[in-house]
Amino acid sequence: MSTGHPAGGPARLSLNQETIRQWSLPELADGCTAAGVRGVGLWRAPVQEFGVEAAAKLFRDAGLTVTSLCRGGFFTTGDPGERAAALDDNRRAIDEAATLGTDTLVLVSGGLPAGSRDLHGARERIADALGALAPYAAERAVRLAIEPLHPMYAADRCVVSTLAQSLDLAERFPADRVGVVVDTYHLWWDDTVAAQITRAGESGRIAAFQLADWVTPLPEGVLLGRGQLGEGSVDLRWFRERVDEAGYAGFVEVEIFNPGLWARDGAEVLAEIVERYERLVVR
Repeated sequence: MSTGHPAGGPARLSLNQETIRQWSLPELADGCTAAGVRGVGLWRAPVQEFGVEAAAKLFRDAGLTVTSLCRGGFFTTGDPGERAAALDDNRRAIDEAATLGTDTLVLVSGGLPAGSRDLHGARERIADALGALAPYAAERAVRLAIEPLHPMYAADRCVVSTLAQSLDLAERFPADRVGVVVDTYHLWWDDTVAAQITRAGESGRIAAFQLADWVTPLPEGVLLGRGQLGEGSVDLRWFRERVDEAGYAGFVEVEIFNPGLWARDGAEVLAEIVERYERLVVR
């Protein structure tokens, strides 16, 4: 389970597989083991393609902790049939997380439905979905982790834009059922984030902590604009200190979507991440 307390330094580092998406799952397991990285964050599509049970065995045999599974969510539709399908897909995601041995299912909650401008209504549909799914997840020892995304994604991907909004939703439910994700890429700009990290820590809500840097100019489409650690505007060490002070002692997951990294040798990218993590985040 990802709520363990890994040792400090590089042993606390987790690599999200999308950061080096050119690797297959066996290459991911071998590369992390060789680099001394003890955690991996996984995505559903490649895990499904490999086989969920097979992936669970692969990482278990490698001695690696699956720190999160991404993603569930997309709850904001107002269409009853689409809503039922979304809930069914999230139940499958919960089952997959449980099989993989992670207690954290990351939720990207969904953007505005086509033609809608009702942010409040969309957020209330997220709360309704959490209410439907949280008991199912709890039975499988999986916590739903609401990830706030940068406001530029509010229209099409996630109407939850701040840590405060995530906590407002999460706090309607027991802390062991619904938590939040602290992701530096999405939250670095918010001058209330320190207080909200403290708030999240006081209620035991921090389910995952993820790192990526903010670089400009953003690419067309913006989704693939996350920067390598140390190449942008984010004070990564400051965030790590805040989540530590809030009582979070779990893994620190590096999740970077960047075609430039995907075009490089994976082992070289991971070695660079480990060096920058130790220099810019830990020290």
